[in-house]
Amino acid sequence: MFQSRTHNCGELRIADAGKSVTLVGWMENVREVGTNFAFVVLRDYYGTTQIVIETEEMMKVIKPLNKETTISVTGTVRERESKNPKLATGDIEVVPEAIEVLGKCRYNSLPFEINKSKEANEDTRLRYRYLDLRNPEVKKNIVLRCNVVAELRKLMTEKGFLEITTPILTSSSPEGARDYLVPARNHPGKFYALPQAPQQFKQLLMTSGFDRYFQIAPCFRDEDARADRTPGEFYQLDMEMAFASQADVLSVLEDVLVPVFEKYGKYDRVSSAPFRHIPYNEALEKYGTDKPDLRIDLEITDITDCVRGCEFGPFKGSVVKAVAVDNFDQGRKWIDKLLADVEVITGNKSCWFRVDENGQLTGGISKFLADFAPALTEKLDLKPGSFVCMAAGKKAAAQKTAGVIRRLVGTRVPGHFDEKQYALCWIVDFPMYELGEESGKLEFCHNPFSMPQGGMKALQEAEGDIEKALAINANQYDLVCNGYESASGAVRNHDPEIMVKAFEMVGLGEDDVKAKFPAMYNAFCYGAPPHAGAAPGVDRLIMLLTGEESIREVITFPMNKTAQDLMMGAPSNVEQKQLDDVHIDIRAEKEE
Repeated sequence: MFQSRTHNCGELRIADAGKSVTLVGWMENVREVGTNFAFVVLRDYYGTTQIVIETEEMMKVIKPLNKETTISVTGTVRERESKNPKLATGDIEVVPEAIEVLGKCRYNSLPFEINKSKEANEDTRLRYRYLDLRNPEVKKNIVLRCNVVAELRKLMTEKGFLEITTPILTSSSPEGARDYLVPARNHPGKFYALPQAPQQFKQLLMTSGFDRYFQIAPCFRDEDARADRTPGEFYQLDMEMAFASQADVLSVLEDVLVPVFEKYGKYDRVSSAPFRHIPYNEALEKYGTDKPDLRIDLEITDITDCVRGCEFGPFKGSVVKAVAVDNFDQGRKWIDKLLADVEVITGNKSCWFRVDENGQLTGGISKFLADFAPALTEKLDLKPGSFVCMAAGKKAAAQKTAGVIRRLVGTRVPGHFDEKQYALCWIVDFPMYELGEESGKLEFCHNPFSMPQGGMKALQEAEGDIEKALAINANQYDLVCNGYESASGAVRNHDPEIMVKAFEMVGLGEDDVKAKFPAMYNAFCYGAPPHAGAAPGVDRLIMLLTGEESIREVITFPMNKTAQDLMMGAPSNVEQKQLDDVHIDIRAEKEE
């Protein structure tokens, strides 16, 4: 006996013929073929079983019921005359002796057909997510998520990591995104913040004497949605190691993640450890992004020197990047679509030329390039049938645009995109500082908690020299898989003196560090171990494993693109008394 049933709906086989069984589940479909004859498909979490109605008594029970009503069926298993090899239970059927209605569906029509819910409008799916999840195709992603999380816990525990939970209500901290704030009822005018990540807590655990920490951590950031990012909350495999180096962290994550990709991934091939290391600046030069999709075999080439003096307007005084592909046989319509798509994605224009059967440059901007053909041919290894698409502008803009060109050309021209694999790499040597676009002053480029390469000496030598400061790299690393950032981490700055000096470089003093990070700064003053960690994103990992294009497909109850929970009606208005309790007044928006 299993709960209120003897078997589940995916369990019965031909060997069970003749048994008396009780099944429970949802009425997925009813097909009447006579006055007192019908086929009912009964579905539960485990599968489906065909129920055959053959009596007037049983038909009276079934006939008034709407699809998706839950019922209990007690009857006898028999071999089917017309078997269905596509179903695990396709060799048998159950002839009922008793049917009990457990939960009646009161609606004659559903918002969508359960087994085709993925074809419905996304907002409708999210509003009726409990129906959407009845679809086995939708449910399997959540099942996979549960299995992957269990596997991650198992592998991390086997490596000596302790699973430790950290607070959800904490203080606001400058993490780079907007905080979700929670008013403190007993402290008028003050607020808790939901953690954008357990960053400070896990570093404090290292100073507390724990050696290896992890958790499947909820993180909260008030940021806009993307296909690969859900608004509001997400989960990550947060981990940290004391007395550890960058190599230690990368080795652990490779040992943990490769088996997960191999066991649960949609594709059979996974990069073997150790993964390739690509410096940040090299990634921008070769791939136009710090999240390169290495399934594409094309690289970007800098042709600035080759076209110096060219009269083509956009090339004058610009950095020029090119992506070349051989054996190109697409027409002008294809090229125009490529250029239009590049402009939509980047806001920048691109240009092109091709090489004819005689080795001459033709089409696009070829008339401007006649004098530069020999240099371009050598630099780009051009052959008859080659196609070249180019981007020009300031260095960062040219890199970004060329990166989009590489991705679009690589995925659209046959033979350059080996899709069915997981191509992983580490992006390393991130710059510690950058010039702010608005301020024009030195700012932290990524993670202010990272240890600068070269430590105190590098910071002292760069003091007062912006160029030297911009040349300082951080001990920071990102894991990239198939064009998605899948993890981010760093060797932490555990030395208070180095931390203060690092913040002084961006115009913040010791008092600012103490004010912004009081617990961590003070803890480091009591003897902190060198430590390092990272945090692979669980939601994005599951998205990659399933091959889904939207991260919402792998989250049980996701918000929509505008951070609304359509099913629960959140965010929602609250009563005035609730606002009074937490000392909040709602300020009406000013009329324009």
